[in-house]
Amino acid sequence: MARPSGWLLLEVALNAAALLAALGCAAALGLAQGGFGGKCILYGSVDYNGTLILLSSSPPSLCYFISAISGLTAIFNLVSLLRGLYSLCFGDGHLVHTWIRTSLVVSATLLFFLLVSACILRVGMDFFCGSIQKSKAAASCQEAQQRPWVKPYHPGKFYNNLYAAQATAWVNFLFWFLMSFLLFVECIRKAPYQSLEVENPQTDKTVPAFGDQSQ
Repeated sequence: MARPSGWLLLEVALNAAALLAALGCAAALGLAQGGFGGKCILYGSVDYNGTLILLSSSPPSLCYFISAISGLTAIFNLVSLLRGLYSLCFGDGHLVHTWIRTSLVVSATLLFFLLVSACILRVGMDFFCGSIQKSKAAASCQEAQQRPWVKPYHPGKFYNNLYAAQATAWVNFLFWFLMSFLLFVECIRKAPYQSLEVENPQTDKTVPAFGDQSQ
């Protein structure tokens, strides 16, 4: 069996780590959203009158967008991980240039959406926590987890879940940035080239069809 490429081993490791980060982000955001009856609390506002009440929330599609991006990245990570493991076990330990080029295009596209998702999580969470602090319900968003909320909300550890979703989103972005850079370097290293051959017309020799007819 051929010796596996160090680039491929690194790519397999990054895909495995990014897969876990994507699943963690989607799960944490889903838990935070589920505690509020499926409402997306990013960019939401609250009021406090002995109990906390959710006054406004973002459309659920905003949270679904973040979860969808995490899901898409997880699917691509899984495919890349299986492709890399197959190449390590049954192939020559290297990836073909066509696969690298295609992966680079997909990675660059998903990297942009991961950045958008992470920024939405960060700003939306800060906006929601800022509303809690303005309501005088708690000094911090983390402390608000201990305050009573109007039924049917059961937010539980909503701050911990939002923080975990935000953290894993940025970690996932970092992994994808490294993978994109890795694929870019590997694409350049394995770029197909065509050698130029210069033919010297003086070295061409023609063989007479009917031999030498000189007497």
